[in-house]
Amino acid sequence: DKTWMHTPEALSKHYIPYSAKFLGSTEVEQPKGTEVVRDAVRKLKFARHIKKSEGQKTPKVELQISIYGVKILDPKTKEVQHNCQLHRISFCADDKTDKRIFTFICKDSESNKHLCYVFDSEKCVKEITLTIGQAFDLAYRKFLESGGKDVETRKQLAGLQKRIQELEMENSELKSRVQDLETQLRASQVHASPAGSVTPKSPSTDIFDMVPFSPMSPQSSTPTRNGTQPPPVPSRSTEIKRDLFGAEPFDPFSCGAGDFPPDIQSKLDEMQEGFKMGLTLEGTVFCLDPLDSRC
Repeated sequence: DKTWMHTPEALSKHYIPYSAKFLGSTEVEQPKGTEVVRDAVRKLKFARHIKKSEGQKTPKVELQISIYGVKILDPKTKEVQHNCQLHRISFCADDKTDKRIFTFICKDSESNKHLCYVFDSEKCVKEITLTIGQAFDLAYRKFLESGGKDVETRKQLAGLQKRIQELEMENSELKSRVQDLETQLRASQVHASPAGSVTPKSPSTDIFDMVPFSPMSPQSSTPTRNGTQPPPVPSRSTEIKRDLFGAEPFDPFSCGAGDFPPDIQSKLDEMQEGFKMGLTLEGTVFCLDPLDSRC
């Protein structure tokens, strides 16, 4: 069982701020591993030492940790320099040999490369590391509760919807071809009829002696065989986009109203993959732990 430092509300409704010095980030080959982090720390420490000899100070940053990620901001202007989503963070640790250093590895959203971020904090190293671990744990729970389990179902529904659209397009093309054939047939009959012959019966019929279907014709003008009127065709609403079963789209963290982004399925897949990999924090893979109902 894990004893967390903050209440779930503090990380889900707000964020926890921390101050630290930012040594920078560098690309690493693996998403996890102590040796991977050590090499990154050595590299960035060396680069920072050179900059310090040139008179450049290590920049201070503000870290804002919540279930939505770890933001790195300029402490004065509050400009966001980096926004690391939690499902992209795979490794987080504090340096056992240097009590001021802590790091985390995050997969870049644009390049898909793994970047190691290195920070220097005088007092809060352990607390920051545990706060990131707690935020990851809460984010994973919330993802499951709000629709993460439905990713495969949504995939199947998306496939069915795509197939329905394809069939509707094929049906529309076939109707257009049938109407063209009917037009050609009527034209040939007119040219073939001798002068003074009786005009074709009205309404015109197709090659099977059936009244051709027109999607714009009123339903009341075409009675059925027993004389009753067919039920009206329900109109399709264009105001709210819905799925195959009429359900409104959902946000990964807040089920409810809102349109699907164009790449919602890929984002859900990416979140599921990231949470499945887990966050290694001092040897513990949090996303594989049993869910603790007390958190």
